Amino acid sequence: MAAGTLLLACGALARELVELQKRNQWGHIRIQCLPAELHNTPQRIPGAVDEALEKYKPEYEHIFVAYADCGTGGLLDQVLERHDVQRIPGAHCYQFFAGASVFDAFSDEEPGTFYLTDFLARHFDRLVVKSLGLDRHPELKEQFFGNYKRLVYLAQTKSETLSKDARSHAEFLGLEYIEHYTGLEPVESVLREQEIRWQN
Repeated sequence: MAAGTLLLACGALARELVELQKRNQWGHIRIQCLPAELHNTPQRIPGAVDEALEKYKPEYEHIFVAYADCGTGGLLDQVLERHDVQRIPGAHCYQFFAGASVFDAFSDEEPGTFYLTDFLARHFDRLVVKSLGLDRHPELKEQFFGNYKRLVYLAQTKSETLSKDARSHAEFLGLEYIEHYTGLEPVESVLREQEIRWQN
């Protein structure tokens, strides 16, 4: 008989979810992450989640998907509706990390904003520079980022190293730099609400 809870997550959220699991003593929740590289190929996310749900659904009483829409154009929601599984709210993880009101304020203030999280600040070279070929073809930088005006680093931790890295990434892209500390409270709030629903 299926029992327990599975948090099926984007690999880009792994560190933060493990931290929250420890903080809240969620020993009954298993975290299973899909490759973070899917972040760059959103068209592959629905199929990857569908395959994982087919695999894990018989084993767990509850499954929650720690993806936002993430650029799938509603295709992920179609998969989740078929499996009767819910996901985190919002269009992408930046809204999830910042909280809807904070993210909406940033977006309204400047639509041409490129966002970083702790994960993207750490892996910027691999997931942005090399993945987009900017190391081999720097002329593509204008093509990909010409419409952006600023970079907002949504920091989950207070790290001088990550702040320095994020500022360097903004300089590389030629964007104004803004840093906003989110902590993990917006993420934690969503997961706690979901846990309460499962208990009722």
